[in-house]
Amino acid sequence: MNKPEQLIITPRRHFLFDGLCLTLSGAAIGLMAGNSRLALAANASSEAQLTDIRILGTAWLAEREAIAAYQLGADSGLLQPEVLKVAVSFQGHHKEHADLLAATVGQLGGTLPAGPADYTFPVDQLKGQADVLTFAASLERGAVSAYAGAIPLFDNRDLSSAAASILADEAMHWAVLRSVLGLDPVPGAFFS
Repeated sequence: MNKPEQLIITPRRHFLFDGLCLTLSGAAIGLMAGNSRLALAANASSEAQLTDIRILGTAWLAEREAIAAYQLGADSGLLQPEVLKVAVSFQGHHKEHADLLAATVGQLGGTLPAGPADYTFPVDQLKGQADVLTFAASLERGAVSAYAGAIPLFDNRDLSSAAASILADEAMHWAVLRSVLGLDPVPGAFFS
């Protein structure tokens, strides 16, 4: 069986690095609705705030890709009922992340970037449940990497702290998926 990171490389996996090179963009935040940190974020300097908004917008695009990927898995008919339930739960987390990111961008006075109308997923490689889970694990691993890289890029440190919250959620998704696949859920003491 292939390791998750060997099955597919997606735009989500590389969004941080591509976005950083082109626009100094990175990943997301994870704020609970009504969190006072949102109000603090509105006080950032203009240029720094624009950079933070670009990071948030890039993260929003990645979360939407994850929502679509989990929908593909859910609709595939390849997942056992108990696994489908967990996949739908993870998709729900990504929906919450995306909703919060969109609200935060709006509160900061920004607009969300235009996303793709459709995603190119490895549908032809998804032959069974393990393939779907391996694909999902590769996306979650990419998200962990992206969020880890984005945390120091935020000018507003409250956004960095909040991004760490989403990173933790993505890492838990990745660990659960690896475990179900029979892989070491935490393959090392440090993420690389």
